[in-house]
Amino acid sequence: MLRIAVPNKGSLSVPAAEMLHEAGYRQRKESKELVMVDADNGVEFFYLRPRDIAIYVSNGRLDIGITGRDLLLDSGANAEEILELGFARSTFRFAAKPGTATGVQDLGGMTVATSYEGVVEKYLADHGVDAAVVHLDGAVETAIQLGVAQVIADVVETGTSMRNAGLETFGEPIMRSEAVVVRRVGADGEVDVKVRQFLRRLQGVLVARRYVMMDYDIRVEQVERAVALTPGLESPTVSPLHHEGWVAVRAMVPTAEAQRIMDELYDLGARAILTTGIHAARL
Repeated sequence: MLRIAVPNKGSLSVPAAEMLHEAGYRQRKESKELVMVDADNGVEFFYLRPRDIAIYVSNGRLDIGITGRDLLLDSGANAEEILELGFARSTFRFAAKPGTATGVQDLGGMTVATSYEGVVEKYLADHGVDAAVVHLDGAVETAIQLGVAQVIADVVETGTSMRNAGLETFGEPIMRSEAVVVRRVGADGEVDVKVRQFLRRLQGVLVARRYVMMDYDIRVEQVERAVALTPGLESPTVSPLHHEGWVAVRAMVPTAEAQRIMDELYDLGARAILTTGIHAARL
């Protein structure tokens, strides 16, 4: 049975549960449940603090887990990401009072407050900067006001909380994070078949979220131009219609571009242009 770590709370928890549900896995009904067995799919879920997941996976207690890239790197665990999941995206950056610094090279001799000291210490070392790092749990925006540090390093989504604290970001992003699937480096090959099946399911969800199926009718002489707009993943399906000189075309198109493509197809003379959602996929 595949043993999988899942975030039990925080910004990762709900979207992770939704993705697993879309992939056909049972999920817990009560937030107090710490373990749940999905016998039909041969999976056992363990609901853990997102910050601890990489550690449990790295020591072999669990086979794989879902956590944030930032938490994986900060943990220092012997684990690696094997699939990006496309949610809980964030940017990790330095911030300070205006005029304090313009880049990482200005931080020599300063103190940086952060909840991700592993990530920050490695970043500073990689850039040859000698600065002190202070660990703080939770919000770190007040660290500068209270004199704990001259600079903070934290996750930036909208930047509103930092601006409210009179701070501004500077320099290049330290890292860009999102939810990822992680596994132990050098994991046993026996688990590979089950892991690959799990990954295929999640990849199917990602495809279903990013694409729609588009169908339309078009005259034969316009097929090549239409197919250039809807090439599909490999090649579109083109079928003759009973009405001579017309064909039906079916192809997957990116959801974000579907409306534009429909407009351009209509201008080419396509009619009966329809899009339908994709609920599951294997590519």
